[in-house]
Amino acid sequence: MEAKKYLKTLLNAILSGIFIGIGGTIYLACANKIVGAFLFTIGLMMIVCYGFSLYTGAVGYLVNHKKDFFSYLLNLLFIWVGNFAGCYIVGSAIRGTRTFYKVDITVHNICADKLNDTPLSLFILAIFCGLLMYMAVQTYRREELPPVFRFGGLFLCISVFIMSGFEHCIANMYYFTIAGVWSCKALGLILLMTLGNSIGGWLVPLADKVRN
Repeated sequence: MEAKKYLKTLLNAILSGIFIGIGGTIYLACANKIVGAFLFTIGLMMIVCYGFSLYTGAVGYLVNHKKDFFSYLLNLLFIWVGNFAGCYIVGSAIRGTRTFYKVDITVHNICADKLNDTPLSLFILAIFCGLLMYMAVQTYRREELPPVFRFGGLFLCISVFIMSGFEHCIANMYYFTIAGVWSCKALGLILLMTLGNSIGGWLVPLADKVRN
């Protein structure tokens, strides 16, 4: 049963990575970056609507899993790996299409900014992204809110983190893949951003525990 559970998690995570890759492609292809940031949210909308698994949407809830902490932590590992696989699939596939030639310069400039940034800068930007990702998912989950607020919160949080230049470890897996810039340094920065996203995702639920 446990193996079947983790296999299902892995498959859902791969699908999430694929949709994040699709959202990233939309963003790269848009001349207007505000429109691109808004349309990028299609990825997360599909993920939450169909119950797929995204690391940055799930990691914030780790603090609520005291009894099954290590089981949930292992689940997060499967999600991270699956997200990576999904992003790699889309990034590699797009590199073989005419769309790649439309986004090639854009994605290389984006990746150059990330690879030339300082670890501290990337870490801070990742924390803010993790915070907004948690709020996006948590707002969507609040069924007492009208649908316009649930989906509006989702779109606003994602658009804001993109336009602010905050670092999303899963989206960057896709950007690094389509740009073809993977290296030990790139992988290390992804791990650093994963930590930052995780800390950002924990801020609000930990604050709620203190307040309550």
